[in-house]
Amino acid sequence: MAMEIHVRIPAEDLDYPDRVRKHVLQSAGLPDDHQRIDILKRSLDARSKTIFYQLRVRVSPANTPETPPPTPEARNVSGAPEICIIGAGPAGLFAALALIDAGYKPVIFERGKNVRDRRRDLAQLNRGGEVNPHSNYCFGEGGAGTYSDGKLYTRSKKRGSIDEVLRWLIAFGASPDIAIDAHPHIGTNRLPKIIENIREFIISCGGEVHFEHHLDHLEFNTSGIQHLRFNGTLWKKTNRVILATGHSARDIFTLLHSVGIKIEAKPFALGVRVEHPQAFIDQTQYHCPVKPDYLPPSSYSVVHRDATRSAYSFCMCPGGIIAPCATAHGEVVTNGWSPSKRNNPFANSGIVVEIQPSDYQTSQRSPLDAMHFQA
Repeated sequence: MAMEIHVRIPAEDLDYPDRVRKHVLQSAGLPDDHQRIDILKRSLDARSKTIFYQLRVRVSPANTPETPPPTPEARNVSGAPEICIIGAGPAGLFAALALIDAGYKPVIFERGKNVRDRRRDLAQLNRGGEVNPHSNYCFGEGGAGTYSDGKLYTRSKKRGSIDEVLRWLIAFGASPDIAIDAHPHIGTNRLPKIIENIREFIISCGGEVHFEHHLDHLEFNTSGIQHLRFNGTLWKKTNRVILATGHSARDIFTLLHSVGIKIEAKPFALGVRVEHPQAFIDQTQYHCPVKPDYLPPSSYSVVHRDATRSAYSFCMCPGGIIAPCATAHGEVVTNGWSPSKRNNPFANSGIVVEIQPSDYQTSQRSPLDAMHFQA
């Protein structure tokens, strides 16, 4: 009969299965009868000088079959009712997967380019500061995450199954480790192929993906949306639309407001990105002059609150690189990313402060006030 237990093991033992096994069996009070041991979750505890991994493990009989890796269930939706999705970032791609699972045909329209062609525009941006407003670090297949780190972190644990999302990502090529790590990370170097695999799966099921299609107008009446227009001339008749445009698509928010669709401002934060030597972060967090090889590059989280507002770190990238993420000319916008090994010599993090309505509201109280303040 299988059982789950929690166990703490010294960090240096994690890479040695025989040591992990010994710790688990001793903690469970079990003899070594060739039980099968599977790590379900793991997190690093570096709060004291002795650093541990906290593990949740399942101990089961030796003849327990190994759980096969998840595989996407393809179904033919080519003749099913269509639902248009605007944006091929994480929200748009996973909306498409959910629609296929529910028996609908997703038709994705993305203003940017596919992951391969997008690289040329990123090269121009990195080398010469030339911004393509439709193809950059934020816009294009996979959205901002494709070339911006690939951390998998959310506080919205009541809005859906995080484990299901992780299983999908593993099925499309991510490391199985993301299912057990407390702070899972895919890595910018691995994400493009995963994104391509998701797109190919959507198309194989009968869905459609259209790149370089910029939504610039829509028509609706009392019955709802009737038509979408792309690139000034291409019209699509539809009454089912999911907007998955991301927070940087200011033109879409302006369009919605201009045609009378109700929108609301949401709270946001604004700040800077800081960079440190990774060795400094490691020494501070691990209480040691040199990081041992068995420990990963360290991250951190900083929060400060006073009587009026809060400031905090955001999108911390151990062993990472700072990237220029402007989506329009005349902007300076930064983001950060890390490769899967997080082996660059510098760490970086956003340090942001809460922005309140009193900071940006105009006398007209437009829902676009916050967006204009940010711009």
